[in-house]
Amino acid sequence: MADFFSQKSTGFRDKILKLDFQLIFLILILGIVSFFAMYSSERGNFDYYTKSHIFRFSIFFSLFIFLAFINIKFWHHTAYVFYFIVLLLLIAVNFFGITASGSQRWIDLVFFNLQPSELMKISVIILLSRYYNKIPYNDVNRIKFMFIPLLALFIPFSLVIVQPDLGTAVLIIIGGLTVVWFSGFKIKYFAFSSVMFVCLIPVVIAFLKPYQKLRILTFLNPERDPLGAGYQIIQSKIAVGSGGLFGKGYLQGSQSYLDYLPEKHTDFIFTLFSEEFGFAGSTILLLVYILIIYRIFLIGLTTKSNFGKMFCFGFASAFFIYVVINMAMVLGMLPIVGAPLPIMSYGGSSMLSIMIGLGVAMSCKVHDKEEVV
Repeated sequence: MADFFSQKSTGFRDKILKLDFQLIFLILILGIVSFFAMYSSERGNFDYYTKSHIFRFSIFFSLFIFLAFINIKFWHHTAYVFYFIVLLLLIAVNFFGITASGSQRWIDLVFFNLQPSELMKISVIILLSRYYNKIPYNDVNRIKFMFIPLLALFIPFSLVIVQPDLGTAVLIIIGGLTVVWFSGFKIKYFAFSSVMFVCLIPVVIAFLKPYQKLRILTFLNPERDPLGAGYQIIQSKIAVGSGGLFGKGYLQGSQSYLDYLPEKHTDFIFTLFSEEFGFAGSTILLLVYILIIYRIFLIGLTTKSNFGKMFCFGFASAFFIYVVINMAMVLGMLPIVGAPLPIMSYGGSSMLSIMIGLGVAMSCKVHDKEEVV
């Protein structure tokens, strides 16, 4: 264990200098922007959501920096343990979980309500990076090496889908598949899987909850129930459109201030931001996300270990997908599935998962010369 925190190759001062300060700066910028957005979501009042969001970001940002100094070998050696702990928490949710908004997703830890499904999004990326690190490139597409990745994805997907939480379940699968892709999996297998998925859509729809089916129908035609199921997405598009090129100004959003926009502090935080800062502000925010993803990819290109490369490529791709799905969702381009915008949206478990991922990526940067076998 001491080797994981050792400083035998470089001193602590040298490790500090190896931190990616551009990535740290970008995360801080995103955090500060999220503070102002959360403050606006409470109509300019420094109330519960704003205080809680600032406190959580401060704690989890400190955790992110701390994790950067842990040797990348630690994550490699404990990948399976981490996955199984989160899996046990997912199972425990079904028996001891807290129910809110019709879903049983959280475990009460007294000081914090933990959503294990959010941690599973990052643990499955670490697990598959560890798994494929041991498999020769030429063996990746052999049938016997496909069983464990499929099982590692199917079990948490099944546990999350019954909570029910379709959005997080899909994101767990997507995050895992990004690692499978970068491991060298052939495109023809992905194409075959996509065709099979399309063929299974009618079967999947048959098992959906009534409210989930309603979300799909609402996505196809929000105007079918403008005061009911379609209300949220219609108001979201009105808010984004009314922002124009430069927005209405900070704390001047009519849709959010007059409470026409539901869930503006969580999944629809981007809508609030777009209304106040317009297309120009939204483009700048998107650019910050793109630069964060670029820095993570860059770490993957420069780190020596294959485990670190696959994790960084997989996490950066998953991070990109999280951002795209949230923004597409609030713009009416995808059904509403409950996908938070990384760091910006209110939610401790989501932020914790993202900060752990950023911490592991930064560890790859600090320990970029380490061989992981």
